[in-house]
Amino acid sequence: MKISRIYIAGFLLLSSCQSLDLNPLSQGSSETWNSNEEELDMSLNDLYREVFWKKDADEWSDDWMFRDGLTPITDATINSQTEFIATWWKDVYKAISRANITIDGVSRAADKLSESVRNRYVAEARFVRACMYSTLLSHYRNVVYTEKTLDIEEALKLGQTEPSVVLQKIYEDFDFASEHLKEAYSSSELKRATKGAALAMKARIALYMEDYETAKDAAKSCIDLGLYKLHPDFSTLFLSKTKNSEEAVFALPRSIELGVALGGRQVYIPRNNGGWAQANPSWDLLFAFTCSDGKPIDESDLFDPAKPFENRDPRCKATIAAFEEPHLDYIFNPHPHALKTLKISTGQQVVNNDNRANAPYASFNGLVWKKGVDQDWLLNSWRIEADNVIIRYADVLLLYAEAKIELNEIDASVLDAINQVRARAYKTDVSSLDYPKVVDQDQQELRKILRIERRMEFALEGLRYMDIIRWKLAEKVLNKANFGLLDPADLVSKVVTPGKWFLPEVPPIDTDGIADFSAFYNQGLIKQIAVRKFDARKQYLWPIPTTEVQISGLKQNPNY
Repeated sequence: MKISRIYIAGFLLLSSCQSLDLNPLSQGSSETWNSNEEELDMSLNDLYREVFWKKDADEWSDDWMFRDGLTPITDATINSQTEFIATWWKDVYKAISRANITIDGVSRAADKLSESVRNRYVAEARFVRACMYSTLLSHYRNVVYTEKTLDIEEALKLGQTEPSVVLQKIYEDFDFASEHLKEAYSSSELKRATKGAALAMKARIALYMEDYETAKDAAKSCIDLGLYKLHPDFSTLFLSKTKNSEEAVFALPRSIELGVALGGRQVYIPRNNGGWAQANPSWDLLFAFTCSDGKPIDESDLFDPAKPFENRDPRCKATIAAFEEPHLDYIFNPHPHALKTLKISTGQQVVNNDNRANAPYASFNGLVWKKGVDQDWLLNSWRIEADNVIIRYADVLLLYAEAKIELNEIDASVLDAINQVRARAYKTDVSSLDYPKVVDQDQQELRKILRIERRMEFALEGLRYMDIIRWKLAEKVLNKANFGLLDPADLVSKVVTPGKWFLPEVPPIDTDGIADFSAFYNQGLIKQIAVRKFDARKQYLWPIPTTEVQISGLKQNPNY
């Protein structure tokens, strides 16, 4: 038996025998492994490693600010040697290789398995393979496609595959998966990919690739299963204690005890709680939330720029900590005169370190995240074990609505899909009158409503980046400054004393739901924290990693 791992420039796992980094997998040869049900189960389990399931970083979007820091995407320095460009490529192809090896292995165990079990194992591996190729296709576009376990000579002959061909192969995998995967797992079973997950992920990549007919049909088929429901309370959906929600169409469990957890959470936590408050929601996000009458802030009589959290869509306060309201055992208040604040558990007034007059590295724009944040974030060395939700039912509903809008097939089902998501935010039924129901049927207006709805619903979930990419909005929203508060002395003299806190007036909102703060900056009332940049000539696709171009002879994407 030999054990080896060979990469051709990192993009494929090619050895005839492969280590899977998992005992006892690391003791077996891929020529004999996967010869029975137990080994196949272990190989499939390995495909759910969190490192394979890539999510776009929120910091690549206009929903985010990290003090004055930028990323290779938001300062337009991304290139073929950028670290995550190579890491994503390598990790995703590693998962594809393991999926292919597992599929090959099923044939060796054929005489020990029933046809239905064989099909289910193959379906699960093909589901993973389709998800991985979806990541590659949506980000790099011009990628290498293979369904086989390759030796070195075969791998060297591979070139990039036409994107339309890759997309059709992805559809074939998702179709096989949706036909043969279970609809659901019992409470005692390990939960893995399901029929609904295959349909939902097919709808997502179809929408990303502007195949609206396929996206519509796949999303509708997922909805028609009748297996998923919106979690009743938006604000608790994202907490660590909310496990196995009926809204999760496909999710990976986390466990601090088993060493699978999210770390580094202190960057989100307010200074009063011992956090760093450096990763914050942007003002762009705050002012994108509509008012409680469903109108943008510059069209609603309900909006008060001095009280920016009042009379807003409930997801605003559920996503961003509201001023002068409880958050993590303190009254959160970044006002420069609020030198002390209430510690709720003791009833005592304490130094307010979420005020930059006391703590210069408190949030530079006065905002901190609230979505999913609870006391659990302060425990276990800042690690949390909230489920890693890859796709949830609200996304399926809005994928369906968007596909129908783009096809101009606007009917009651489109409005119902959007209104289900919106009604949940207001904790009411879709048929009630207690929320701003969407009734407009004009395509242009509905497109605007849908896009703002997605932004309000999915902030901090890794979806905004691909939304601005596929809507071709990135060149607009990422070529703008990130604004924040003036330094404390100037903030008091120029903003607070003249009665212009939080903002002096309502910022205008354009047809894409984007706020314009330039007038306030020109008046010297706000501070430019960082200037984002986006190069539209190239950045709508990622570059192919340098090693792939140099060693494997792959063609680089344009303008890199």
